[in-house]
Amino acid sequence: MSHASLAQRFAHYACHLRFDALPPAVVHETKRRFIDSFATAVGAFPSDAFAVAKKAAQKFAGSPSLSLIGGGKSAIDWTTFVNGLLIRYLDFNDTYLSKEPAHPSDNLAAVLSVGELARSQGKDLITAAVLAYEIQCRLCDASSLRKNGIDHVTYGAISSCLAACHLLKLDAVKTTHAVGIAGVCNAALRQTRAGEMSMWKGCAFANAARNGVFAALVAAEGMTGPAPIFEGELGIMQLLTRETFTVAPMGGEQGPTANPDDFMISHTYIKFWPVEYHAQSAVDAILQLRPQVGDWRQVERIDVHTFDAAVDIIGKDPEKYRPKTRETADHSMPYCIAVALMEGDVGLDSFDDAHLANEPLIELTNKVKLHRDASANARYPKGIPNKLTVTMKNGQQFVKEVEFPRGHAFNKMTDQEVEKKFRSTVEPYYGKDRAAQMLEGFWKMESLDSVTTMIQWFDQPKSI
Repeated sequence: MSHASLAQRFAHYACHLRFDALPPAVVHETKRRFIDSFATAVGAFPSDAFAVAKKAAQKFAGSPSLSLIGGGKSAIDWTTFVNGLLIRYLDFNDTYLSKEPAHPSDNLAAVLSVGELARSQGKDLITAAVLAYEIQCRLCDASSLRKNGIDHVTYGAISSCLAACHLLKLDAVKTTHAVGIAGVCNAALRQTRAGEMSMWKGCAFANAARNGVFAALVAAEGMTGPAPIFEGELGIMQLLTRETFTVAPMGGEQGPTANPDDFMISHTYIKFWPVEYHAQSAVDAILQLRPQVGDWRQVERIDVHTFDAAVDIIGKDPEKYRPKTRETADHSMPYCIAVALMEGDVGLDSFDDAHLANEPLIELTNKVKLHRDASANARYPKGIPNKLTVTMKNGQQFVKEVEFPRGHAFNKMTDQEVEKKFRSTVEPYYGKDRAAQMLEGFWKMESLDSVTTMIQWFDQPKSI
């Protein structure tokens, strides 16, 4: 494949990756991501965006109709969109940081929908998920989209498409055409994450995944796509990344490997708190300082020495200091620090209307100042160093830096902590016994005969 285009190389990899080639630790890590993603999906049941999307989805039937998390049926494009929205909406699903940041578990919506259509089994789902993580994370390592105003979900249309092609068992020729279709018409604007944020922040990848699935489906029927989609004169490298880039060898691409570190899923992070990932270490730091600080009312200011990406994504906009939407608040480092200090934690209810209207909380948010720090830049993205200095009204200061927050690849959550996160969102809707049965099913996922069975575990919640 040395003279192949990048799309051809991806297609060859998608056609040849097999479950039996995955190290056991990679299989186990993938199960953790399914558990985590369904946890975040169920936690998003109360969101207005889910209600809007589900109402729209249920107007459309497919042949066959496929399953929505939380109950109901719709066409494959809508199930991909709605399930993807649920997984992503709370900003609580997993993360990868590199030249381009990403939430690779966003790909699982495409894996679930196409897996159900193709009557895939548990081993197929695991392999397709690993494949999607490989493609998206390797692209994020290769070149930034954000620097040119393009949103990270643009890579997601391609990774979701390749996962879909794998599950549909397309050959390399059709898969290459699918990548061309997915790549040519899914350039998403970064405006999604600028200023005051809307519902679409949590929907953008769901839409990309929907479009990636569409590309795979039409390619399966013989539709051809533009090529070379990456290297062409008007392709992704010319117009989106604006640089020629190379993609490192993917897990198992150069031959069998028993090393789980060869696969990108091993290098991604599960979120401990429902906040944008660059704020995880800041929340960790302020919670460690909280016993020393004592009364938050006595705080004069909080200085955060951080890296450029944190300032640019979750700190520089004035809207971050008086957020009016949940989407803006969970993407505001000042707000997340303030609510953690005031309440001793950051939970799903930390971004509700009552909190956004809490004037003392907003006043505390405005005492947080972010400072660009060269030493922090040097350690990012391997780490996400946030150094907090809390200055009290009496002049006393407390300092704490955290670089690898709980859940980071260098500070991994235990299986028990992942299960606790799952139970915290799932038990209120399904009860303890059913949640335990779900967890047992996920840990035995390679034996699963039907995707429909997995999604229907989440039918009929107590209330939505």
